[in-house]
Amino acid sequence: MEITLNVGGMTCQGCVCSVKKVLESILGVEQARVSLERSQAIVSFDPEQTGVDAFKAAITAAGYEPR
Repeated sequence: MEITLNVGGMTCQGCVCSVKKVLESILGVEQARVSLERSQAIVSFDPEQTGVDAFKAAITAAGYEPR
């Protein structure tokens, strides 16, 4: 399954790397593609292992704003 999340607060490629890292550390996430230009994260995941609430919590914990 794949979902697109808007992510606020990213200002540089370091932010992109941080968001990608926290998302890909979640059990069940296969891949996270993060775009600074679009302020988005596209997450491919196994819905039986994780979901949107975990992604939003990880993004918030990393200091960014899931929308």
